[in-house]
Amino acid sequence: MAIVKSFKCVRPLENMVEQVASLPYDVYDRKEAKAAVANKPYAFLNIDRPETAFDDDFDMYSKEAYRYARDLYAEFKDKGIYEKDNTDSYYLYELTMNGKSQVGIVGLASVDDYLNDIIKKHENTREEKEIDRINHVDTLNAQTGPIFLAYRANDALQKIISQNTHNEPIYDFVSEDKIRHRVWKADREYNKKIADCFQNISKLYIADGHHRAASAVKVALRRRKNGNDKDAGYNYFLSVIFDERQLHILPYNRIVLDLNNKNCDEILESISKNFYITECPIVEEIKDRHEFGMLLEDKFFLCRAKNIVKDSVKNDTIKSLDVSILQDFVLKPIFDIKDPRTDNRIRFAGGIRGVGFLKSELECGRGKAAFLMHPTSMQELFAVADKNKLMPPKSTWFEPKLRSGIFIHEI
Repeated sequence: MAIVKSFKCVRPLENMVEQVASLPYDVYDRKEAKAAVANKPYAFLNIDRPETAFDDDFDMYSKEAYRYARDLYAEFKDKGIYEKDNTDSYYLYELTMNGKSQVGIVGLASVDDYLNDIIKKHENTREEKEIDRINHVDTLNAQTGPIFLAYRANDALQKIISQNTHNEPIYDFVSEDKIRHRVWKADREYNKKIADCFQNISKLYIADGHHRAASAVKVALRRRKNGNDKDAGYNYFLSVIFDERQLHILPYNRIVLDLNNKNCDEILESISKNFYITECPIVEEIKDRHEFGMLLEDKFFLCRAKNIVKDSVKNDTIKSLDVSILQDFVLKPIFDIKDPRTDNRIRFAGGIRGVGFLKSELECGRGKAAFLMHPTSMQELFAVADKNKLMPPKSTWFEPKLRSGIFIHEI
């Protein structure tokens, strides 16, 4: 059963939260991160991406970078930008985008639950990305970016959330990307009720933040070598945990940079062997499984898998994913993209950018074909994780993104 603890949160003063709250460190490349902190001295991204304070040739993974982040965090606390709560608590974090709200419980998930497979994963992690966050967490003695977790439908927790969100929030602001953020501190009487509810949940699932989770776990394992205090902060990691019914996965679209020495007619002929193709006006979203949209030259096509494809994948959790069908029946055999992780002839675009972005990329010459995907579902994510399998790269895109800097867990 899952362990999720309340904690003494370090958090910004109410009048500073809007200046502090930042998108996750890994949604930016180095140039974008530096631009994002320009004229924003209190944005938490300054701490999450300390290289932004240095010249472009500065080693962003140096000890000096992490020490700078640690010192800046200490400075923020000294200035009174942050305060630490005196009592353990859970928090409720609501994000509202385009009129749709989702509310998660902020608490500490267990490192041992991660190691014992109670917390399920569906993505591989890359060592170099882990090392960066290991050094960041270890040097700051704090976890600054929450892991995005999900659980299967649970009415008891939803009732508790409803009972606590009738109060005045401790934070209420709209970020630059028009997302409304509200936070409540759960009434103390609910601490045991929330913990007990999680004790009745058999599995938690990482939706987003595999590298942050793996890094937090490895910091804990490193510190356990000097003796393990089971109640030590490093044995838990900062999380925001959502009921599956609250979440909406967006597609992860694909842009192919060349046609593999084929012309458009040859591409269409090859695809037609396994898909029904219909030329039509551009659509904003793909509504059905086993269907994708394709932008080719200045035309848009809907491609629907034939039964021969559906029948060949229906009993396979991974191969039946739409991203797998596109890879196995289109990208690999027709465009010769064998490994989308490493092939520099393919790019990916989160669904938040929409089909208009794909069209503009092709019009500007930054691609020759683009594929508008049907989003992976939460049930597909759960099915893959439950079988201890891994999704293909770039299978899910969650919006809205959790902000860093609102909740900090010192370890």
